[in-house]
Amino acid sequence: MMKKPEMVLIDVDGTLVDSVPDLAYCVDEMMKALGMPEHGEAKVRNWVGNGVERLTRRALIGQLDGEPDDALFEKAYPIFLDLYDKNVCEKSCLYPGVAEAMAFLKDTGIKLGCVTNKNAQFTLPILEKLGVKDDFEIIVCGDTLSKKKPDPEPLLHAARELGVSPENSLMLGDSMSDVKAARAANFNIICMSYGYNHGEDIRDYNPDAVVDRMDEIKTIIDWS
Repeated sequence: MMKKPEMVLIDVDGTLVDSVPDLAYCVDEMMKALGMPEHGEAKVRNWVGNGVERLTRRALIGQLDGEPDDALFEKAYPIFLDLYDKNVCEKSCLYPGVAEAMAFLKDTGIKLGCVTNKNAQFTLPILEKLGVKDDFEIIVCGDTLSKKKPDPEPLLHAARELGVSPENSLMLGDSMSDVKAARAANFNIICMSYGYNHGEDIRDYNPDAVVDRMDEIKTIIDWS
């Protein structure tokens, strides 16, 4: 079993929240506004996880890697931001097991933080609407610092702010970006099997454990 951490940091998209329904709606409405073909939720699901700018670029070229025409991106990105601002949490929801895990973690008395690559203007309304914003002592968003995951700095910043050593800290995430950030920060890392990892199996990146529901952390960590 893993030892009890002093702090747990939790990712948002693909870990706490299934935000793809809202993101996919905004992507398709943007594509319609540009007179381009829509993609649908299944495709968008494989493009999420690196912030909305990257998602917009992927949507414009219809694939994970590569870059759209600069002029097209400059036209498209404000359209997407406006759409997402109005539809940030219409269909998004907490994953099964998240509410139970959050209640359990609060009862343990450990420090709880949130670290996401999503900008604050979108992150805070989602966490607020889904009733978990006040559970976190710190929320590090994609625009809080100059660096984002997979850089370790957002995790190390949270550890410094909450006065916890990285080696006594745990990250809950879902993607290669989370694993890389946790390893570089000297955190332990547990990943969700269901998240957004561009169609790859997160087990291939060797997190310390993989769970199908967040509340399974009750049984794989020694909380005594």
